[in-house]
Amino acid sequence: MERRSYNWFEQRRKTHVLELAQDQITKAFDTVTWLHKASKSFAEKNYKETQEHLENLYKTEKGVDALRTDIFMELSKGAAILADYREDLLHLVKRLDTLADYTKDAARCLEMLSGAEIPQELRQKIVLMSGKLVETAQALRNSIEKMSSNPQEAVSEVKKVSEIEHAVDVEYLNTKRLFVKYGANINAGVMVIFDDLIEFIEQAADMCADTADYILTLATTE
Repeated sequence: MERRSYNWFEQRRKTHVLELAQDQITKAFDTVTWLHKASKSFAEKNYKETQEHLENLYKTEKGVDALRTDIFMELSKGAAILADYREDLLHLVKRLDTLADYTKDAARCLEMLSGAEIPQELRQKIVLMSGKLVETAQALRNSIEKMSSNPQEAVSEVKKVSEIEHAVDVEYLNTKRLFVKYGANINAGVMVIFDDLIEFIEQAADMCADTADYILTLATTE
């Protein structure tokens, strides 16, 4: 049987709904980049710069939400895209929206921790985890972009997503272990928020992996 073609993705400049989808993909991954920048500023205790990066993240995430709504509305009108692929696009859009939501949740935790007394080793763990999240998201983006033009390369990028996501999981557990080391010296409320922060980063990485699994299905469907 002939492989399903996902040329719909390559036609994004010709179809309005696909232009919207491409914009949504870009903005969703931008939220991850802003989180990492904010994390680095936070580790340096530059809270003003941290807040600036977080504000950019929030604005970008709002854009992701708005684009999701626009895409759904366009598809409900019977946009110029084959019915077979409409469902695929909807699933992709929903997953990327969830990725941006987790990233925003992590950002809110980081904002609440501004000025809190947190050991530098834990601050650096946020930088490390958010950096790995950027790598995961970039590999996912590569897999999406190669989905129709080079399915074999898309599959390779999907495997990379899985490998990096595993590294995020390892760092998540390593960071949790540090709670034993520093727990007695950290405010209980700060510890709870910090715990939420790293969990949201881990969940964002999980969503990248989940989306990559979906891309794998699309790229290898016969």
